[in-house]
Amino acid sequence: MPIPANAAMHHAMRYGFSGVERLSPRLMFSFTFLRANANLIGFGFALCFVSSVGQTYFISLFGGEIRREFGLSHGEFGTVYMAGTLASSATIIWLGRIVDHWSAQRTAWLTLLSLAAVAAFMGLAWGPLSCAAAIYGLRLMGQGMSVHIGITAMARYFLAERGRALGIAQLGQALGSALSPPYVVGLLTLVTWREAWWVTAALVLLLLPLALRLLRNEDLEARTEALARSRGGQSAEGYRVGQMLRDPGLWLRMPVLLAPAFISTGFVFHQVHVAGEKGWSIELMAAAFSAYAAASVAGLLVGGPLVDRFSARRMVPFYLGPLSLCCIALAFGNSAWWPPIYLSLMGFGTGVSSVVTGALWPELYGLRYVGAIRAFATSTMVFSSGLAPMVMGLAFDASIGVEAVAVASFSYCMFASVLASLARPPRLTADQT
Repeated sequence: MPIPANAAMHHAMRYGFSGVERLSPRLMFSFTFLRANANLIGFGFALCFVSSVGQTYFISLFGGEIRREFGLSHGEFGTVYMAGTLASSATIIWLGRIVDHWSAQRTAWLTLLSLAAVAAFMGLAWGPLSCAAAIYGLRLMGQGMSVHIGITAMARYFLAERGRALGIAQLGQALGSALSPPYVVGLLTLVTWREAWWVTAALVLLLLPLALRLLRNEDLEARTEALARSRGGQSAEGYRVGQMLRDPGLWLRMPVLLAPAFISTGFVFHQVHVAGEKGWSIELMAAAFSAYAAASVAGLLVGGPLVDRFSARRMVPFYLGPLSLCCIALAFGNSAWWPPIYLSLMGFGTGVSSVVTGALWPELYGLRYVGAIRAFATSTMVFSSGLAPMVMGLAFDASIGVEAVAVASFSYCMFASVLASLARPPRLTADQT
C-alpha cells in the first residue's frame, strides 16, 4: 500500500532515505535530520565514547606503570597486549552476532556492565597473565562490542544518510581520544594506576543508564518497517558470512581495511618510544593529540557526506591517502612542529576510514546479517590492531628505527590501495530466507 505523501516526507526526513536525498550533491549535514534522530544517534555516540576504555590510546597511557610493575620490555608488553587483543578478536566473531537477534538495549546493557567489570579487574591484575586477561575483556567489550553495537545501529536504521549518522555517532570516539590523555594523566597525579582503573569502572556504570535512556522512546520496529517500504520490501535481503567469504572482492579490499588499525595502533601504542627516538617531549606529544582529536572530528564530518555522495565502495581505494602522508611525515619530520602534523594526518585518516568501513558492509552485503558480517570485520580489525604492538615492539627491540617502520608502512598503504582498486561488487546470490 503506498505511503501518503505527507507520511513519506516524514519518513524521508527522519530516516533519511528519500530518492531526492540519495542523489543530492550537497556535502553538509542536515540539522533537521539530526534533530529528528537525536536520540538514536546519541545512543551510537555514547557507545562509541565509552569504547575509549578499551581503545589502545587509553590503555597505552598506563603502559609505563604496567611495564614497571611487572618488569616488561616494550616487546614483552606488546606481546601481552597482543595475546589479549587476539583472543578478543576470536571471541567477537560469534559474540558480535547477538546484535542480529537481541535488542540494542539488551546488548548495550550486557556490554557496558561487562566493560565496567573488566576495568575493575584491570586494577587487580597481579602479573602478565592476569593483565592479558584484563586486556582481553577491555578490548572485547570496549573496542569490540561497544563500537559494534553503536555502529551496527547506525547502519541498520539509516539509509541515504547512513554516512552522516555514522560520522556523527563516531564523534564519540574522537571525543574519547581527546579526553583520555588529560583524564588519565590528571587521575594518575591523584591516585595509583590501579585505583584509576576502579574510578574508570565506576564512570562506565554511571554512563549505562544514560545510554539506555536514549532509546526509551525510539520505535526501532517502525524504523525497520519504514526502511523496508523505502526499499520495496527488500530490507530482509543480505549475504551470510559464508557467502561473503567466497566474494573475491572481500580479499582484495582486506589489506586496505586492515591498514588503519595496524598502523595507527602500532604508533600510538609505542608513542613514548617514538617520542624518545625523535627527541619529542611527552608533553609535546600529549598536546599534539589534541590535533589528532580535532582532525578525527574533521575526518568524520567530511567522511560521512562523502560516503553518502559517492558510496563507501568507491572510496575504499583512496581512503589511505591521509594515513600514507602520516607515515611520510613521521619518517622525515624531526622538529618540534611535526608531531601535530603527523598526528593530524593520522586522525583525519582514522575519521574517514571509520565512516567508510561502517557503511561498507551493509552497502556490499545487505542488512539481514549485518551483525554477523560486522562481527567478522571487527574481528579482523581487532586482530590487526592486536598484532601491531608486538610486531612494532619487536622491531624496536631489534634496533629498527621509527623512520624505517614508517617507510615500510607507507609502502604497504600504496600496495593495498592498488589491490582494492581491482575489487568489484559481489556477484553472489544473496540469501533472502
